Order: sequence, then C-alpha cells, then structure tokens
Amino acid sequence: MAKLYFYYASMNAGKSTTLLQADFNYRERGMATMLWTAALDTRSAGLPIASRIGLEADGRRFHPDTDFWQTVNGAHAATPLACLLVDEAQFLSPEQVWQCARLADEAGIPVLCYGLRTDFRGELFPGSATLLGIADELIELKAVCHCGRKATMNLRIGSGGDPEVVGRQNEIGGNERYTALCRRHFAAELGLYG
Repeated sequence: MAKLYFYYASMNAGKSTTLLQADFNYRERGMATMLWTAALDTRSAGLPIASRIGLEADGRRFHPDTDFWQTVNGAHAATPLACLLVDEAQFLSPEQVWQCARLADEAGIPVLCYGLRTDFRGELFPGSATLLGIADELIELKAVCHCGRKATMNLRIGSGGDPEVVGRQNEIGGNERYTALCRRHFAAELGLYG
C-alpha cells in the first residue's frame, strides 16, 4: 500500500540530500521516479533540486496552480512511477497536499515530501500543516544548533545582521538569510522570554 510521507526539519538538516538519496535508490533498481520542487526557489544555478553538499538532480517546478493529481497520474499512465518526491513541500497548498494523498491512495504511488515545518516566526506553513495532519508517516530529520542541541527553529537574519520578526512567509534564502537554532536560542534571539 502506497503512503504519503512527510520528512520535515529546520534549515540545514539535509532534506534535499535525503530526497536525492531516495531518488538514487529507486533509480539504481531501475524504477521510475518523478521529482518536483517549488518554482519560487531559484537559488540553484544548476539543476532545480540541489543540496548544500553538492548533489543535484533535474526536476519539475510546481506553482500554486500545479495540479499534481492530473499531471503525475497522467505521466504514471504512460510510464509507471515507483515514487513521487517533492522538495520544498512547505510551499505546497493544502489542495496540492490532498492531491498527493490521492496519488498514494488511488494511483498507488508512494509520495515522499520534504520540507520545513515552521517559518522564521515559528508558525506552520500551510503545506506543512496539512502534511502534519494527513501524512501516513512523519519523519523528523535532525539539524544542530550552535549549542549542540537539536535545531527545530529557523531564524531569519536581516541585511544588518539582526533577527527579523516581520516579512513574507515564503522568502527564499540559504545560510546568508537563515540559521537553524534550538527553541531556547531562537526565543532568546527574538526576546520572547522577556
């Protein structure tokens, strides 16, 4: 039985690396896969899906109006897919998450989604909230705070080096804009504990 999986973590936990390894494992056994990532993530100069350690792969880019059920199920009818892998899954709409669930439930395609759980304010992304609510399997990938504790939060850094507390939820950036912190250090940076 195919399942909907959500691999979630803070920044720098290796989500894209893990996705690329899973894709490699399927392809090494001669199985067809399909990779997707958010169209708004244009950080990579090369292929659309890239990890910080240098691995990358070609993939399709999803937009807010992408219909996963129609597109993926149509491709699956032509060439059976062993797996669908979605990077930057926090940017999926709730409707797109349900389309991915339908692909698992009705088309029999395992769907592996990788993304952030929360934004720079500690709030859930809509796609992540839906995945946390309906995924068959939730897998937390671990990142490390500078103190050595598990990093679960994403602190956004402004151009002057100060933490940001306001702004668009879906602002893309890497290590120059975000740092992964444990909750204690995140709260201290934002002055949340007084």
